[in-house]
Amino acid sequence: MINFDEEIQKFKPSPEIEQAEDVINNNDLTDISDILKELLMGNKEK
Repeated sequence: MINFDEEIQKFKPSPEIEQAEDVINNNDLTDISDILKELLMGNKEK
């Protein structure tokens, strides 16, 4: 039987995942929520 507590203690995250998280978090990318905010702000100004 699998001992989940023991397996969790042995877990080490992949370095590639951490690098990908850093790249994603450090980029200022426009997403759909940013676009919607700009559209709504434009409508309020008019």
